[in-house]
Amino acid sequence: MTVGARVPRKEDSRLLRGRGAFADGFHARGELWARIVRSPVAHGRVRAVDLSKARRAAGVVAAVSAADLPPGLVIPVRLVLRGLPLTEYLQPVLAAGVVRYVGEPLAVVVAEDGYAAEDAAELADLDIEPLPPVLDAAAAAAPGAVPLFPAGNVAADFSMGYGDADAAFGRAARMVETEIEIGRHTGVPLEPRSLLAEPDSRTGGLSITGMTKVPVFNRDVLAGLLGIDETLIHVRAVDAGGGFGVRGEFYPEDYLVPWLALALGRPVKWAEDRAEHLVAVNHSRQQVHRISAAFDSSGRILALADDILHDNGAYCRTHGIAVPELTVAMLPGPYRVPAFRGRIRVVLTNKTPCGTYRAPGRFEGTTAREQLLDVAADQLGIGRAELRRRNLLGPGELPCRRPLSTLGTDMVLDAGDYPALLAAAETEAARLGYHADVDRGRAAGRRRGLGLAVFLEKSGLGPQDTADVMVSKTGTVHVYSGGTSLGQGIETVLAQIAADALGVGTDTVQVVNGDTALQPFGSGSWASRSTVVAGNAVHAAATAVAGRARQLAARMLEAAEDDLITAEGTIAVRGDPRSVVSLAQVARAAAPASGYLRPGEPAGLAARRRFDVNHMTYPYGVHIAVAEVDPGTGEVRVLRYLVAYEVGRAVNPALVEGQLRGGVAQGIGGSLLEEFSYDETGQPQAVTFMDYQMPTAAEIPPIDVLVAQEAPAPGNPLGVRGAGEGGISAAGAAVASAVRDALGLAGSVGRLPLTPDRVAALAWPGTGAGPDAGATRWPARRRQDVPRGRQ
Repeated sequence: MTVGARVPRKEDSRLLRGRGAFADGFHARGELWARIVRSPVAHGRVRAVDLSKARRAAGVVAAVSAADLPPGLVIPVRLVLRGLPLTEYLQPVLAAGVVRYVGEPLAVVVAEDGYAAEDAAELADLDIEPLPPVLDAAAAAAPGAVPLFPAGNVAADFSMGYGDADAAFGRAARMVETEIEIGRHTGVPLEPRSLLAEPDSRTGGLSITGMTKVPVFNRDVLAGLLGIDETLIHVRAVDAGGGFGVRGEFYPEDYLVPWLALALGRPVKWAEDRAEHLVAVNHSRQQVHRISAAFDSSGRILALADDILHDNGAYCRTHGIAVPELTVAMLPGPYRVPAFRGRIRVVLTNKTPCGTYRAPGRFEGTTAREQLLDVAADQLGIGRAELRRRNLLGPGELPCRRPLSTLGTDMVLDAGDYPALLAAAETEAARLGYHADVDRGRAAGRRRGLGLAVFLEKSGLGPQDTADVMVSKTGTVHVYSGGTSLGQGIETVLAQIAADALGVGTDTVQVVNGDTALQPFGSGSWASRSTVVAGNAVHAAATAVAGRARQLAARMLEAAEDDLITAEGTIAVRGDPRSVVSLAQVARAAAPASGYLRPGEPAGLAARRRFDVNHMTYPYGVHIAVAEVDPGTGEVRVLRYLVAYEVGRAVNPALVEGQLRGGVAQGIGGSLLEEFSYDETGQPQAVTFMDYQMPTAAEIPPIDVLVAQEAPAPGNPLGVRGAGEGGISAAGAAVASAVRDALGLAGSVGRLPLTPDRVAALAWPGTGAGPDAGATRWPARRRQDVPRGRQ
C-alpha cells in the first residue's frame, strides 16, 4: 500500500536539481516582450492615452490602448453566487474612461526584448484628471459617498441565518460583543506571474504556457473573449512557485498577451516584476467585524450575530462574492449555534481588487469568532478551553445539516469528533511543555501568553473533476489530471492513489496535470479540492483500468478473474506463481491485433472517469500558540506553535504536515507583519519587500503537528479531506489569542496585523505609544479571572 505512506515527492527530483519547468524559463523563436502601462493614480478620468512616443521607440513593434481592442471586454466572474453576476462592477481588460486603482492596466507595449518594452512603456503620455479617491469602506458605503460606479459602491449586501436570533439575544443571561478588523494582505508566491503565448498560423490557434490553477476555465474564457473555438487553444500548466489563491485566476494580462500574439503573428511573452505583483494580483482579507454572541447562565451559546464590512477594492474579479459568502456561512464554525444572523456588505474602494487567498473567509471569520469567545470566557469567568468544550458539537450531533449554503452547496457538517481533537491538542501541548514555557517566562518577568483557537474548514468543492488513466506497452501508468501543480505535491498524491489501485510502485506512474489537450475536462486546483476531487477521479479511473487488466489477464492465463491476484506490477493466478503476466504484457494484449480483444471491445488499457461532488467535506482543527510581547517596543515573537488537524485519511502524511507548517508561516505573516496600506491619495505604501514585510525563518517558530485520521470523510471513496488551508485558517485567531493573553486585555486585540505600534498602544492604552527605551514600567494587569496560560 502506498496510500498512507511517506513516499518522497516525485516533484523533488527535478526541483531540487534545478530542472523545474517554470513559466519564465520558456521561450519561443522570434518572441516579443510585453510591458503593461499602469495607472499612476487611484481614481481619475482618462482624458487621453498617447502612445505615439512609445511607438517610435527603438525596438517597439506595437503599443495598444483600450481604443485598439474590441469594445466591451470585461473579465467575467468564475463563481456566480446568490444570483449576482456583478456585471456593473467587472474589470475591463484595459481601462478607458475611468481608472479606479493604482496599477490598473491602461495600455500595453510590445517590443523585441523586455528592456526595450519597459523603456518604451515609460514614454506613454497619460492625461488623467484626478478624482477624489474613496479609500475607506465605511465611508464608501455611506450616503453621499463619491460614486465609483453608476450603480454605487456597494456591490452586494446580503444576509444569512437561521433560528430566531433576536429572541435568543432577548432572553440571554449574558451578551458579549466585540469589534475586530482584519488587515489587507495577500498571497505572495516566490515566483511572480509569467505568460508565453505562441500563435499557430496553420490553425489560427494558440499555445499558452503559464496559466495555472484553472487552465480549462481560463482557456474557455479566453476563447470566448477572442471569439474562437476553445479547442484551438492549448493551455499547458507548468511548475509554479506557489499559488495560494492569487495565481492562476483570469487577469487582464491573460487576455492581452494571447490577443497580441494573434494580432502580431509572433510569440509574445510577459513576465511580472515584484512591484507589479504587489499592485496587480488580487489582494484579500480586509474586513471589519462587529460580532456578538448570546449566552445562557451556564455559558452555552444561544445565538451568534455578525455585521461585516468587506473592502473588495476597485472591481469584482473572477471570484465574485466567494470570500464574503464564505466568511458568513462558515462563521458558526464547529460550534452548537441554535440561532445565527450574519450580514455582509461588499464595498468597492480605490484599491487593488480583492479575491481569494488561502483559507478565504475562514481566516477572517475564525479570527473574529475566536476573539469573541476569548472575551466571552473572561466575562463569564470560564476558561477559554472549557467555554469551547461546552459549545462544540459532539460526535452524536454529526452529521449536522445547517440551513446555510455556500459556493452553491448546502452545508452538511460530516463525521467528526470536535471535542476529542481539542482534548488531544491540549494533551499534546501539555506534553510538549507549552504551559510550562508560559509559566517560566512569566516567572522571569516576561509577557508571555498562550493562544487557543478551534476552527472548521471546508474542502473538496465540486462540482466535478475528470481523470484519465492509461497503461502504455512498457507498463508505465500515465495519469492525466485536471489539477495543477502549485507546490502542494499533487503529482505525488495522485501517483500514490493510482499505484495503489493498480498494484504498482509510484515510480511506475507518470502524472501530467493541467494540460488542456490531454485533459480537457479538468476543474483545476483550488479550494483544497485536489486530493478530494481529482484524487477520487484518479482512483475511479485507475480502479476501472485495474478491472480491465484482470479481465484481459484472465484470458491470457486461461483462469477465472476471481482467482487472480495483483502485486508489484504483475497479475498472477493465486497459488501458481508460474502463471503470471506483467502489466506491460496486459497492455500489449489490449492492442487491436493481439488476438485477445473480442468484437466491439475498445483497444487500449485506459479509462476516463469523473468524480461528482454534491457536498463539500469539512475538516477541522485546533491551533495553540505561545507568544511573547515586548511592551516597550510592541514586538511580538511567536515562540511555539501546535496544529492539530483532522484530515480523514492522509494519502501522504509528510505532505499533510508540510501543508500545515506552510500555512502557519503564512498565517503568522498575516497576523504580525503583512499589510497593504495607502496614503490619502490612494498611493500604495507597500510595493517592495522593504515595506511589505514577509515572515522569514527568524519569525517562524518550531511548529508541532498532530495529524488525526479518526474521521474519514463519508462523502468520497478515499475518505480524504483537504489539508491545504488548515495551517492558516486559525493562525490569526491563535496569535491574537496569545497576544491578548500576554497583555491581559479585557477586550479584543482590535486589529490584525499586530504591528509593533498597535501592540504598544494595546500595552499602554491612552499614551499612543510604548514607554521610552530602557523604561522598566510594566502595564498593570487589567483582567482578573482564571490563571492565564492554563485556560
